[in-house]
Amino acid sequence: MSGVLLGFAVVLVLVGVGWAVTWLLPARAPEMQRGIAPLVYYVTNPALMFVLVSRSDPAAVLGTYAPLALVVAAATGLLFAVVAGGLLRRPAGTVATGAMASSYVNAGNIGVPVALYAVGSTAPVVSVLLAQLLVVAPAYLAVFAWCRHRADRGAGGDGDGLGRMLGRALANPVTVSTAVGLLAALLSAELPEVLDVPLGMLADASVPLLLLLFGMSLRGRARGDGGTDRAAVAVGTALKVAVMPALAWAAGRFLFHLDGTDLLGVVIMAALPTAQNVFLFAGHFRLSTAVVRDVSLASLVLALPVSVGIAVVLG
Repeated sequence: MSGVLLGFAVVLVLVGVGWAVTWLLPARAPEMQRGIAPLVYYVTNPALMFVLVSRSDPAAVLGTYAPLALVVAAATGLLFAVVAGGLLRRPAGTVATGAMASSYVNAGNIGVPVALYAVGSTAPVVSVLLAQLLVVAPAYLAVFAWCRHRADRGAGGDGDGLGRMLGRALANPVTVSTAVGLLAALLSAELPEVLDVPLGMLADASVPLLLLLFGMSLRGRARGDGGTDRAAVAVGTALKVAVMPALAWAAGRFLFHLDGTDLLGVVIMAALPTAQNVFLFAGHFRLSTAVVRDVSLASLVLALPVSVGIAVVLG
């Protein structure tokens, strides 16, 4: 229980600091955001993913947990696409970013203490990270690239070729660093201390910077910038905090025959709020971040009572 509370408390404090920066330094905050976003995308986040994955046990994380995480994420994202695209008739960019927001969990920072203290092992969280970073994220980023290309063509601009955009999406720094980290883990390779220490320092900087960036974006929400798609946000939030954990329980219990702490691990990982990486990815491809931002905030608030309830019932 303490791990659940600690993970959420850390996130809320850092997001609050980011919001406070935009309130105290409104003239400088946009400049900070423009500098932090590429730094996290290209440097600190890849460092974090390499460190987490390279220090994991591949045999423990590539078994049941990773395939189950893929099944649950795919089913949740597909449900959002059907509702938002088929019933609500939202544009492709909103469907793509909303689907990722409803199915891509914050395993990198909240998931680690939650897994350690609620489950007693980091295997569930590292498995989710591998599934998301090596499969889910590249798939969504390829769709984001197609949406950006389509939008550029529709606006009469040339933009980059679709092939080049897809190549950049699939070879994004986070996916590449995760793949290299997995290779290092499989080979039991260790970096010399002179490289390992600075890499660890960069990794440690990633989560605070990303959460500060997300907190800064909330001031725009308070002013109404970017609009609010209440229907899409409601669908994405419901899928993230209620449907995704239910799907994880059903898949874990009946498809993968898990019980005890193993079942608790997959369900509580699915109940984690939306990862702020989705906001970063959507902004990088210049897609609308309004639904992502609001689903991320709502799921962050609602995921705490949901996670506590899961820990009580299944723990």
